Amino acid sequence: MPELSQETERRGAVLPFGLAEVTGPSMVPTLYHGDRLVVQYGARIRPGDVVVLRHPFQQDLLVVKRASERRDSGWWVLGDNAYAGGDSTDYGTVPEDLVLGKVWFRYRPRERAQRSPLALVRWALSAARPVFTARSASRRLRAR
Repeated sequence: MPELSQETERRGAVLPFGLAEVTGPSMVPTLYHGDRLVVQYGARIRPGDVVVLRHPFQQDLLVVKRASERRDSGWWVLGDNAYAGGDSTDYGTVPEDLVLGKVWFRYRPRERAQRSPLALVRWALSAARPVFTARSASRRLRAR
């Protein structure tokens, strides 16, 4: 399950935007281990958005998931990787106050081995990308 640092959240409380780092495979193929995220704290959340939230059972742990649907008691969140787990199928609906913000961009840091001009150009063209809302819900999102 992707987790984020507490330091990231503290910075987010002062500024509306913050940075976070992804660890884990639960959001593959949208986000990969090591990706950096630009998060808008306090943003309006819509179904399909990728969000940063506190884990319902370990509130010192921050995770990133996709908000699938709004329910009476909060948000149903899912990882994009159906095989990784660690989402609402395990812990149920996440209360609204535990959802901290929306992810807008991801960027991948340059690897040390990327030294050739071609490798640097390929990295520059693919390093930063917006994280889009899932407008056409996948079978996994519709199945819940």
